[in-house]
Amino acid sequence: MASERAEFAAVHLARAVLTRRQALGLLPAAAAVPALLAAMEAAAAPLEYVLKPLKLTDGIWVVPGAPEAISMANGGAIANVSILDTTAGAVIIDTGPSHRFGSALSRLAMDLTGKDIARVYNTHFHPDHVMGNQPFVPNLIAAPQGVVDGLKELGNAFADNMYRTAGDWMRGTEVVLPGTILATAVEDFGNRRIRPLAMQGHTASDLVLFDERSGHLFCGDLVFLDRAPTTPHADLASWRTSLANLSGIPHSCLVPGHGPAEAGVRGIEQTHQWLDAVEEIIRNAFEKGMDINDAISLPLPSWTDKIALARYEYERTTMHLYPKLEAERWPRVDKKG
Repeated sequence: MASERAEFAAVHLARAVLTRRQALGLLPAAAAVPALLAAMEAAAAPLEYVLKPLKLTDGIWVVPGAPEAISMANGGAIANVSILDTTAGAVIIDTGPSHRFGSALSRLAMDLTGKDIARVYNTHFHPDHVMGNQPFVPNLIAAPQGVVDGLKELGNAFADNMYRTAGDWMRGTEVVLPGTILATAVEDFGNRRIRPLAMQGHTASDLVLFDERSGHLFCGDLVFLDRAPTTPHADLASWRTSLANLSGIPHSCLVPGHGPAEAGVRGIEQTHQWLDAVEEIIRNAFEKGMDINDAISLPLPSWTDKIALARYEYERTTMHLYPKLEAERWPRVDKKG
């Protein structure tokens, strides 16, 4: 409320200043004043996400995330979120970056299905996937225990960073933990059975969801397609194991956490190829004794030219991986033996 009052006061102060400048002849024309005021009032108006669902098959939609880094321009809406229609109600996979996004997502799911929300899944604890939890009943939000633990530990820090990065899109957003811990082999929604698969690698706890009826495989951020993977909480060896397991699951369509949904395993293969390539570059640089700043500047394979945010995410991965390599290879001088 304080922020809203401040915006209201700012607009009216600007109106008074413009009126005064017009009276003093400091504005070129009176006609310019309404346009300037309208622009300022529009800037102060509440922001609104315009969600554009893409139908994958009957009863399944994905709202594609922007192939970008989180920013004020995109409101943090960079991750794919999915909606499934079931006889028990709408099922949502991931909730997006903010309270405002989650509210728009809830309305969209009910509009598309004509039903109330039956289940919400969080695939992992990263903020672009879970900060939209707030509008949903906590007990309807389900995740493995590891996702809950990660969000409990890091959620407030994520929220702080999202407020700094996405600005007013985050207004009113608070961390909401899933109220249901997934412990069953399958969740039955009447005409749809969804199988939760607990994996890890992108984070310490990653949830994959398989819709048995349609054969759609929802991989969260274990799979990126045409967008470079993020690695702040990654274990690359575990991630490769999960990718191998995913490649063995017959499916009709794979929905990555970021990038286009499509049939086949291109997303799995591309993610694996990226992890292998960047780890090799970074490890070789480290073994050669290169400074981290020099390692960040190394060239990437030409095939990554078509991968969104390749340079950006490579630089971030270098920053994540170098300290791990130092911890592995360099002895502690403050400990004996």
